[in-house]
Amino acid sequence: MQVLPHLSRLGRRTATALGVLGAALALTATSAVGANAAPQPDPQPLTVKPGQAYMGVGARIHEGVPAAEEPSRGLLAPTDGVQGIDVSNWQGSINWTSVRNAGIQFAWMKATEGTSYKDPRFNTNYPAAHGAGVIRGAYHFALPNTSNGATQAAYFASNGGGWSRDNLTLPGVLDIEHNPYGAMCYGLSTTQMRTWINDFYTTYKARTSRDVVIYTTASWWNTCTGNWTGMSAKSPLWVAHWTSAASPTIPVGFPTWTVWQYTSTGSVPGISGNVDRNQFNGSRDRLLALANNT
Repeated sequence: MQVLPHLSRLGRRTATALGVLGAALALTATSAVGANAAPQPDPQPLTVKPGQAYMGVGARIHEGVPAAEEPSRGLLAPTDGVQGIDVSNWQGSINWTSVRNAGIQFAWMKATEGTSYKDPRFNTNYPAAHGAGVIRGAYHFALPNTSNGATQAAYFASNGGGWSRDNLTLPGVLDIEHNPYGAMCYGLSTTQMRTWINDFYTTYKARTSRDVVIYTTASWWNTCTGNWTGMSAKSPLWVAHWTSAASPTIPVGFPTWTVWQYTSTGSVPGISGNVDRNQFNGSRDRLLALANNT
């Protein structure tokens, strides 16, 4: 199910242009409840061992953090609209009530990697976020060079990636990005990568009834799938693009983005250090529609 934008592109540009002052006020308000606009010490390392990957680590290793842009996002950060985060074991203990009180409405958290790794904090974060009223979901860090897509989708669905229509659970996410452990495309050809992703999608949908959300970057997708258009009508796109631009660059073949990870150096009350910040492309009603498959 592809969730379409709540606002037209022209409307979003206008809202962005008119909302710079609003963004400043939003940042001020966030600071008042304990967050700082300046980046916090980053607990997420650039060198990781198998099992330790997190959203965006591949891009940080292969593309580098855009130092000239990311720490200075400041007032340009899209703090308006429906805000969310993504977390893993690296964020440590999280006070989810503080996170929700700071205006964070949704969160995806790492559940699995490959076919043998389970994030040690998932079983704490997942119910705690739900209890605090955060619309939560799980993500799987893909390792296409270790097994086929169907095997990893089944492992994910059995270890946190399930779904229920309870008004607070989002469909699972396939985190497929630059390989943090080696060659960018995991040694697969574009044809092999397309097959791998489609097999993951098909198995996940059979297990959960939901279309998996795809998290990726434009550079990885365009290179490693060969500008593939085959998922655009099936999977919502979560694009990572850490930039001061008013909108992200999206992969070839996707008509729009559903979620935008706009920084990896965000700050949120209830979390020590940096955390990825995300914006949903629509209203809360549309986020709930994604959660409830309506």
